[in-house]
Amino acid sequence: MSKLRNFLMAGVAGMALVACNAPAKVQSGMALKEAFADHFYIGTAMNTQEITGKDSASVEVIKKHFNAVVAENCMKAGPIQPREGEFRFDLPDQLADFAEAHGMYLSGHVLIWHSQAPRWFFTDSLGNTVTPEVLTQRMKDHIYTVVGRYKGRVKGWDVVNEAILEDGSWRKSKFYEILGEEFVPLAFQFAHEADPEAELWYNDYNEWYPGKVETVVKLIGQLRERGLRIDGVGMQGHLAMDGPTIEEYEKAIVAYANAGVKVMITELDMTALPFPDPKVGAEVSASFEYRESLNPYVNGLPDSVSVAWNNRMGELFDLFLKHSDKITRVTLWGTTDRTCWKNNWPVRGRTDYPVIFDRQYQPKPFLDKYTKK
Repeated sequence: MSKLRNFLMAGVAGMALVACNAPAKVQSGMALKEAFADHFYIGTAMNTQEITGKDSASVEVIKKHFNAVVAENCMKAGPIQPREGEFRFDLPDQLADFAEAHGMYLSGHVLIWHSQAPRWFFTDSLGNTVTPEVLTQRMKDHIYTVVGRYKGRVKGWDVVNEAILEDGSWRKSKFYEILGEEFVPLAFQFAHEADPEAELWYNDYNEWYPGKVETVVKLIGQLRERGLRIDGVGMQGHLAMDGPTIEEYEKAIVAYANAGVKVMITELDMTALPFPDPKVGAEVSASFEYRESLNPYVNGLPDSVSVAWNNRMGELFDLFLKHSDKITRVTLWGTTDRTCWKNNWPVRGRTDYPVIFDRQYQPKPFLDKYTKK
């Protein structure tokens, strides 16, 4: 695991510890899960402090407002199997218990992803790159074990994450270097064999870029031509104030739906801060040097920025409702501004305001029109 990743996880945990000691105000208005009940699931990613109940204030927000949950980190390959054959199911088990206790839709994130895959996946005991046969077996063993354990509990899986670049070319990950494009159909095959009832999804960021849209649509067709199951495309939705346009986002939603799959908004957040490089998307390895100009709102958003943020997020939710016949779930990547990962990415130490509940655990103003009808 990279130093950056360790920093981010430690920073988020630290913020959550602060959050759990703060009193949560009484939340007024209709719960989001009720407001959107006829349209799509509304979900959030749960971090360690929330899963274990230490951030009790955020847990109360989750129980009131959300009917879908996903693990922010603990079900990724690195955390769940840090060494070959050594599985760490404690946190995922707690998350599954929480989801069942509160009647929530539980999705699994993620089976195959280059960024948080353990190093042993790709090397032998001497440090040499493994053969395609060895990597295939390791993928199979990992997917069979993880998916099999949560068979019938996890309703759907992000099978492969972030395999395609914005221009439509394939990311040259270790999975790709060893197996080529074949690692994707193999992952979908193994996931379906491990739980034939679970939905299977391809998940990525910047999925509105035309080149990426074209390749993802092509991938959907190729998987189905081989008789493999793919139910949906997860559009992560790590957005900025200046992009993508609503029209670009809508065009991508329609394209994926026309390819015959469901669409999920899987990791929604929107930074209110200046972004060092718009091409980064959600590449977690990205890191930029801290500058005060990149952290302008330490003491809160100016009214003009807050209004602009709420207007844009409201436009996005209106878009989701417009296409609720295609969209089955909208999941935020963080419950409140206090603990969202964007506070430390891609610039360490920033104060951001990226999700739909603020630091006082209150829903942001744009939600009023949905919850106070």
